[in-house]
Amino acid sequence: MAAIDLFPREYGYVVLVLVLYSFFNFWMAGQVGRARKKYKVFYPNLYALESENKDAKIFNCIQRGHQNSLEMMPLFFMLMIFGGIRHPCISASLGVLYVVARFFYFRGYATGVPEKRLTIGKYFFLALLGLMICTISFAVTLLRA
Repeated sequence: MAAIDLFPREYGYVVLVLVLYSFFNFWMAGQVGRARKKYKVFYPNLYALESENKDAKIFNCIQRGHQNSLEMMPLFFMLMIFGGIRHPCISASLGVLYVVARFFYFRGYATGVPEKRLTIGKYFFLALLGLMICTISFAVTLLRA
């Protein structure tokens, strides 16, 4: 039996959402790179110091939006990969919600007003909760088999 037979056909949607998020991550990294040039925050500095840079807050918000997405990425990927085995269509749909919400989270944060990250961006929590339920369902299925 080929390894591909172990996954439901719809699991391809899960894989595509993970690739979509990877492209989104590259886009956010590009936004940080452009902000580095615009606001003159050079490597190896991760953040700008307000005492040295009048645009520190806006740069730091852009950087923080990407950094937070990187911090959440392992959790998102793990939940997508495992929850998607049992519930590929639900997980892929929740994954799309997650990516869209993270886009608005990043865009809101990048305004320099951190509270704006949560207007639509807060729904990524809902997506993660749904993915946790899918992953728990997969675990219970394994335990009962």
